[in-house]
Amino acid sequence: MNKSLMLILVIASAVCFILAAGCTNESAPATCPAVPATVPASPAWPAVSINGTPVKYAEVNGVTLGYREFGSGEPILLVPGFGSTMDIAWNETFIAILSSKYHVYTYDHRGMGYSSDNNATPTISLYAEDAAGLMTVLGYDSMHVYGESMGSSVSQQLVIDHPERVKKLVLDSVTYSIRLPETQVLFSLINESATDPTQSAGVRREAQANLAWNGSWDNLSGIDKDVMLVVGTDDILTPEPVTVRIAGQINGSWLVRFKGLPHIGSRYAPVQYGENALNFLEMDESPLGR
Repeated sequence: MNKSLMLILVIASAVCFILAAGCTNESAPATCPAVPATVPASPAWPAVSINGTPVKYAEVNGVTLGYREFGSGEPILLVPGFGSTMDIAWNETFIAILSSKYHVYTYDHRGMGYSSDNNATPTISLYAEDAAGLMTVLGYDSMHVYGESMGSSVSQQLVIDHPERVKKLVLDSVTYSIRLPETQVLFSLINESATDPTQSAGVRREAQANLAWNGSWDNLSGIDKDVMLVVGTDDILTPEPVTVRIAGQINGSWLVRFKGLPHIGSRYAPVQYGENALNFLEMDESPLGR
């Protein structure tokens, strides 16, 4: 039974929202229709307070990273996007849904929010090394990883550089380079931020790291993990066609498109995005007979 059929059967039996996902290759656009953002929400989830949850600290690669944790179970690391901190990066309902079954960790990149910085040259690879180092400090050999926007770039670099550290991987609002014709708006935003004196030093350094990133295209086909790609069809920063292209490069990846949603759609449809992530994380994708 292929992944597409398995997914349909599981979700139908659970009477969840309509989800289109499955094995993606050159036929991905035809087999993965968009998911409407207006699907009715599930019963309320236990409340989560981000700002009411204490910040903890970990010494990683010569800096101090601030982090928070929610829930219990298998660990999942949420990797924030460009210019975001854990105070604002994630929707509380989204975290509540994930933490109902998983041990969720959020954190700030070096130089952002509660995290310190040093004189190391900012690169996407360095942020990926920080994520790997944080896992070690937290006591894990590997974790599920959910990256959004720049966090999905960091997450790609993490699974490329340290595949043994990643269990399942979700790439939300993703691109394999900021220098594509489709990502001109994103490139302009980051390019301007790199030298904007009104931006914080942390944001400027994140921008510099993005501009220096050579992208991930050449390494995408070598990713041998369960990967789900998520995109809103109205995303103008990391547009849908880019996500479809990535899905075609990662063998067996899932592609989920949310109709009418912009960049980082979990902020606008947290229930749908949260339940979508749970469905993916809980799916047993081992071949029959293994």
